[in-house]
Amino acid sequence: MPLLEACIFAVVFIGFFGIIFKQNLIMKILAMDVMSTGVIAYYVCVASRGGLFAPIVDRTKSTVAYADPVPQAVILTAIVIGFSIQALMLVGVMKLAKNNPTLETDEIERSNTP
Repeated sequence: MPLLEACIFAVVFIGFFGIIFKQNLIMKILAMDVMSTGVIAYYVCVASRGGLFAPIVDRTKSTVAYADPVPQAVILTAIVIGFSIQALMLVGVMKLAKNNPTLETDEIERSNTP
């Protein structure tokens, strides 16, 4: 498990450094998507436990450990929100591309600075 967590943290840091150091706006959006995927993977890694059953109503009176459905709902919500934010940022990049010949942040800042 520690190796898996180390790999997940590496993915998060790769995405974080991609956001900071990449100059192309599309690459920044992809780096943000990589970082959010790493965060979701870490949350799944922390929430996963063995020996738990799905919380389905059963007529038997046996006592078993049921899985908590809240982390699943949180992860699904995070995926949907991440997808919508990514789509919104891509629309913003398309609007910027109409006015600028490049998507490099330095060039856009230079052309829009008075």
